[in-house]
Amino acid sequence: MRTMIMFALAAGTFAAPALAGDRTGYQAIAAGDYTAAEKTLVNERRIFPHRPELMINLGTVYARTGRVSEAASLYRAALASEPVEMALPDGGAASSHVVAQRGLDSLAPVALAGR
Repeated sequence: MRTMIMFALAAGTFAAPALAGDRTGYQAIAAGDYTAAEKTLVNERRIFPHRPELMINLGTVYARTGRVSEAASLYRAALASEPVEMALPDGGAASSHVVAQRGLDSLAPVALAGR
């Protein structure tokens, strides 16, 4: 059975709750309450340390609060984990690896060339 987890892509990537209640920090991230999101995600990762949506969401919190190296580590951990299929807000789907790579790419500085 494939796991379907909703996620959204806005200035970073985060997964929406797949279960009753907000156990993935989605609502807190969407509301900009990164302290609450981080608390939820850290607690959930103690129980489910290998769930990529938790890694991706905590990576998003870290990225949005200036902890870029910690965010990158979590996105890489999600890339190294078993992929899960994630439902997109538009009804499409993407692998957690695609979502994690997008998060990692969003951390990279953009280089512009000029002459």
